[in-house]
Amino acid sequence: MSILLDPPDLGFKRPFNREICQVLHLTNNNPDAVVFKVKTTAPKHYCVRPNSGRIEPGKHVEVQVLLQAMKDEPAPDAKCKDKFLVQTVAVTKDMEFANVSSIFEKATKSAIQERKIRVTWLAADEPSITQEDTNGTNAQDDEPPSYSSPKGEFETPAAGLSKNPNATSPIPAPDFNESVKREYPTPQVSENKAASAKSSSASSVKQNDYEARLLEANAQIQRLKDKLADQGLRQRKIGGESEKSSAGLVQQAQAVEAGVPVRIVASLCLLSFLIAYFFF
Repeated sequence: MSILLDPPDLGFKRPFNREICQVLHLTNNNPDAVVFKVKTTAPKHYCVRPNSGRIEPGKHVEVQVLLQAMKDEPAPDAKCKDKFLVQTVAVTKDMEFANVSSIFEKATKSAIQERKIRVTWLAADEPSITQEDTNGTNAQDDEPPSYSSPKGEFETPAAGLSKNPNATSPIPAPDFNESVKREYPTPQVSENKAASAKSSSASSVKQNDYEARLLEANAQIQRLKDKLADQGLRQRKIGGESEKSSAGLVQQAQAVEAGVPVRIVASLCLLSFLIAYFFF
């Protein structure tokens, strides 16, 4: 199921150092809706909008074909070898709500109708190609036959209109989620780290001080124990002396024993405090 093309060929006037736009009219004179695709042999040189779509019965669609600006002007006698291909497929009832790609994928090769469009380069003063030929006959009255295109020759051009013909596709922005992020310390973080280091240093000094005091307390306790043991031995050696001397020694020992437990209790309290401070 073919459609009518107006104009049957596309002509672009020189000079080609600028963008040139031509409009291609696609008319569906069939009783059923059709979907279409526009392909070209030079997809990098042209932009087509839209390059695919749907045409209801008795309706038409305007397709803009834009020739990108060229760096080098072709020679005046050079011939353009670019071609366009318009493919159409009738929309069946079971594919009424399917998209264009699905319809083309499920359509058989015989159901796809193809029409080729030649591209010509015109001089600046040469008239554009019109619907009527030189003999004054209407080109649509004698509709050219459908063609079967070789595979891989035509490609779908870009749908958008690019302002820069030489512009390449933009470089994608790097994904910062996958890359390693470098952390820069802020002044507040630096101050917190310095304060933490200072407090840890002070805690270390305080701990060393407590350990020294603990060692000193243990030494004092050991000295007191040795002193008590020595006094006990002396009391045993003088057990056979007079009662007066024995009573005096007993009083002296009692006086010493009465004063010793106070220091021991103090040392034990200090030891208990240090142990509770460091371990609890």
